[in-house]
Amino acid sequence: MLKKLALAAGLMWSLVDMAYAAEAGRVVFTAGQAQVGRHAAAVDTAVGEGDELSTGADGYIYMKTVDNGFLILRPNSTARVVTYSIDKADPSKTQVKLELLQGVARAISGQGVKQARQNFRFNTPVAAIGVRGTDFTVYTDQQTTRVTVLSGGVVMSGFGVNCTAAGTGPCEGRSARELFAGQAGLLLQVERGTSVPQLLQNPALAPDQTEKPRSDEPAAKQALSATPAAQANLDPQRSEQSLNSARPVVTPPPASNNPPPVVTPPPVVINDPTPPKPTQPSPPEIFWGRWQALAGLAAQPGRIGDPDVEIATYYAPYAITRVKNTELVLPRDGTAAFKLMSGEAIMSNSIGDRPANIQSGQLNMDFSKRTFSTSLDVRAGNDRADVIGNGVITDKGMLYEGIGSPTIIRGYLGGSNAEQAGYIFKNSATPGITVSGATLWGR
Repeated sequence: MLKKLALAAGLMWSLVDMAYAAEAGRVVFTAGQAQVGRHAAAVDTAVGEGDELSTGADGYIYMKTVDNGFLILRPNSTARVVTYSIDKADPSKTQVKLELLQGVARAISGQGVKQARQNFRFNTPVAAIGVRGTDFTVYTDQQTTRVTVLSGGVVMSGFGVNCTAAGTGPCEGRSARELFAGQAGLLLQVERGTSVPQLLQNPALAPDQTEKPRSDEPAAKQALSATPAAQANLDPQRSEQSLNSARPVVTPPPASNNPPPVVTPPPVVINDPTPPKPTQPSPPEIFWGRWQALAGLAAQPGRIGDPDVEIATYYAPYAITRVKNTELVLPRDGTAAFKLMSGEAIMSNSIGDRPANIQSGQLNMDFSKRTFSTSLDVRAGNDRADVIGNGVITDKGMLYEGIGSPTIIRGYLGGSNAEQAGYIFKNSATPGITVSGATLWGR
């Protein structure tokens, strides 16, 4: 009887382990010495959460993820799938975390990651990498991490007080730096003990030079959608021969018993470590409106009520909304200071309503605490009102005033990098004066 109970208990725990070890993907190509866990890697080997992938001096592993992305390990590399949970119905519940312990790896975001970039993290021993819908290559050892971008962009930060290895999602804030595809010859590098990445201009330090890619690696995003042949690179049923024929073969240099020494030029450090932003910023995603003519100002409905925007949030006489399909990726860590781009205000007292000017303003976000603070200097003639408020940021990027805030605030964050903000407000803290208005911010 005890043996039967023990057997049943063992079976139960095996089923529990299977339930929790979600499948992250499957091996679609392997060469040389390559392992998944303690077993030799083979085509169609399932890779689950918690599994470690490793390669020897001649080894390669291509893993196709469950959301049609890729994780590619080149020789002398070790990686681990910490979490790979894709929720198609509710992308906010998607969680993906990968670790490169040593060597060179290439990560190509799948559809699930692209829809929940705020929930993706790629760790190395010294840095955290987040994505902007991306294809990137990483080299790391225990002291240094370097990353280059083939498509999209990454945000990178060294580990420190505001960015820990245990975290999820991208580390963003003052220590974070971005790198985007098309910036030829540039890479980001983090050394152990430093939190701010360096932007280097030295192709010789690129991960591709440490461990070169095979000729049959999937092409970058632009080429993947160009021809049906290119899509063969993503088909797990294709043989190595068909993979090679799906894109031009790179002819290696002739072998030599005495190869010339590799001379690595010193890196060129860019004075400004912040790389240029994408040439095309996110289009406006936040809009406010006011229907009634007030204080001599004509009605301004804006886009409130349009079919492509969310149901507006109202606080008379203003309302604010955001596009339904926002590109917002809400940072998990760090802080950000926003600049006032535009605004409108109305000042009311016992005499009536008057248009007012917003002379200056501040808006600061603490993404790790999910809080914000703001202040405005509003003037109408000789009257002045200091509008001060604070509040919380929801998981969907909405802004609400907090308990004790002297100002009522309703607003949104927007943009692919959370670089847009807007809110409507109402404040009666100044005796005899009520100020209401709308603001738009950028960074």
